[in-house]
Amino acid sequence: MCGIGGWIGERKSWDAREMVDALKHRGPDGHGIWTSNEACLVHTRLAILDLSTKATQPMTFPAAPSTTNSNAHVLAFNGEIYNFRKLREELKGSGEVFQSDSDTEVLLRLLVREGSACLPKLHGMFAFAYWDGLNKRALLARDPFGIKPLYYRNLNSTLEFASEVKALRKGNEKIDADTVRDFLLWGTSPEPGTLFQSIRQLPAGHLLRWENGKVNIEPWNKLEFQTHHSDEKPERIARKALQESVARHLVSDVPVGFFLSGGIDSTALLALAREHLGPTADIRTFSIGFSNPEFDESSAARQTAEHFGALHTEWQMTSNDARLEIPEFLAASDQPTIDGFNTWCVSKLARKHGVKVVISGLGGDELAAGYNSFRRVPNLMRAHRALGYSRPLAANLLKRLPLGSPWQRLASFFEAPEPSWLHAFHAQRGIFTPSEAVQLTESICDIKTEPPDFDWNAPVMNPRDTVSFLELTRYMRNQLLRDSDIFSMAHGLELRVPLVDQHLFSKLSKIPTESRLRDGKQLILDAVPEIPSWVRNRPKKGFRFPFQSWMESNFGDLLERTEHISTTIPLTAWYRKWAVAILLQNIDHQPITSHSSDVD
Repeated sequence: MCGIGGWIGERKSWDAREMVDALKHRGPDGHGIWTSNEACLVHTRLAILDLSTKATQPMTFPAAPSTTNSNAHVLAFNGEIYNFRKLREELKGSGEVFQSDSDTEVLLRLLVREGSACLPKLHGMFAFAYWDGLNKRALLARDPFGIKPLYYRNLNSTLEFASEVKALRKGNEKIDADTVRDFLLWGTSPEPGTLFQSIRQLPAGHLLRWENGKVNIEPWNKLEFQTHHSDEKPERIARKALQESVARHLVSDVPVGFFLSGGIDSTALLALAREHLGPTADIRTFSIGFSNPEFDESSAARQTAEHFGALHTEWQMTSNDARLEIPEFLAASDQPTIDGFNTWCVSKLARKHGVKVVISGLGGDELAAGYNSFRRVPNLMRAHRALGYSRPLAANLLKRLPLGSPWQRLASFFEAPEPSWLHAFHAQRGIFTPSEAVQLTESICDIKTEPPDFDWNAPVMNPRDTVSFLELTRYMRNQLLRDSDIFSMAHGLELRVPLVDQHLFSKLSKIPTESRLRDGKQLILDAVPEIPSWVRNRPKKGFRFPFQSWMESNFGDLLERTEHISTTIPLTAWYRKWAVAILLQNIDHQPITSHSSDVD
């Protein structure tokens, strides 16, 4: 686990150590630089597998100093290949002799032998850059779900890349107004866009080939639900698939901890980990608590940890604690996001207590119908069709409701001549309406953008499968996974997500929709009967922070900069102000600060 970066093509004049400095928080255990006339790869290491120097990166094959082997195969790799030991044995059977016990060397030798054809064999999360010095070509790739990030700039036959946007920025970057608009729509910037015109994100499940100064990007994996289902009992399929995924994600040469929210997903993973590790294994759990009972789940998390014999640590967080964390949190943010503060805080807690790897329950809501969107989005599609010629009247009535309210997004959806799943999803998940986002973008960037395109052709699926696909490829991919990576790695902490796993997804897809996507994540509850009653019967809350009360009490000054935006768009709701404030901070790089206060 680490940060990677570098360039391919014409020799660059910049100092590679600047990129190392920009990424060192991702890999505090060491760094490496490999360079030749045609390429430079850098790596900052968080040592998780094979802690010896034999596993340092960038890794070369044959192993030799760059000064004597410009034809070497070189790899800079970020992530974990959980089935690397099985792949290693297969390679040894084909005559390979290994110098380390790392997944990096397994991946490098697979790439040397098979190139991109090896990608479907990999079970894990990854983003990597591979330089074939013999043939003078490069391959970059990301895992199917996009758990690990990879950004690039392609300019004048030279390809630059890095794990974070900040490592590629060169002073006065031109702002991408379309990405600003999209951020205002969703609260995050959908791939492949970034805030800067010249920097793009390699999409999840895609690879990038570079040769002779030319770049070609293509998908190597697509998320698809099964059309042929298994007759085996759903809970048996799910149980086995979940057990296998948890076992894979526990592979580590350092202790692994757990984020425990008190909800179904994290509890299920803890229960299966206890089964896999045995009754005497040490397990650490971490959670955040609040004095406000509307948001606090710490008692349920504490009770669950005790039930499964885990050593539990919690942070009872006050608004003053949050005020002190906000400046560092904003400084760590790589791209504007309205979320991620929860990950920042619990990651800081885990790292403070000596843990380098944690398991998160992210992904269960998307795979097993844990969100209200599984009910509401299909209902919106049906309502759009049922209203027929009455839709304009319905839209006009909704527009009379308070400006800045979610009803305005619904009015925008009913104004559309044809129902769109993506537009309905925006009505459920969005921040500003399309027209508001366009107007705000013009106010902020002085550039008028086109209205967003919601013309998305959904694969022919059951409506609930369509919502699951949207949650997986839109909200989870662009928001949750990106935030989880950036704010855990800001503390030098590896975050693993066993419920976001290609092999698990393939297995669960064999379960018919009506069983897999029952409300309330019933599939997971049936598959893991060890989940205790106080978790099963607890109303779903999600891992939320009391931001609104904090904003309205002792650090509302964070939002003062929004008062200077010249616009008629109402920013009355705190989360709309927060979104604009975060955007402004990322655009002009002026950190938002707050005044000292002892108010709890």
